[in-house]
Amino acid sequence: MMMNEATITNPVSKRANVGIWIIQVLGAAAFILSGVMKTMMPIADLAAMMPWAGEFSVEFVRFIGVVDLAGGFGLLLPSLTRIAPRLTVIAAACCVLLQILAIGFHASRGELSVLPTNAVYITLALIVLWGRGRKAPITPRS
Repeated sequence: MMMNEATITNPVSKRANVGIWIIQVLGAAAFILSGVMKTMMPIADLAAMMPWAGEFSVEFVRFIGVVDLAGGFGLLLPSLTRIAPRLTVIAAACCVLLQILAIGFHASRGELSVLPTNAVYITLALIVLWGRGRKAPITPRS
């Protein structure tokens, strides 16, 4: 089993590790819920909650839902299974990028009321990115 220097010299506290797990679960739940809504809800119902969904193609809305689902599962499953746990860090970085793009999209449309939600999503993803990338990386299964 190969360990990096940060793991050897800076053991993480149980509290920090549990906190990062909680953030991972919350972030995964948020992205997965968003993805389920965008992939499963009728567009008319979704557009009542998210006006942009009624102004773009069904395929685009569903694609964004699949991206949300992939991000949500990516925040959690690689770490849980310890199979390629570095993918959690990559998923978190992708979720941050997605939210940066979402913030720009919503701001350009004057949908400022959505930005706090995007801020929560980006914060959760940034904590996972830092937590699993630096503070408490998950060791791959051997």
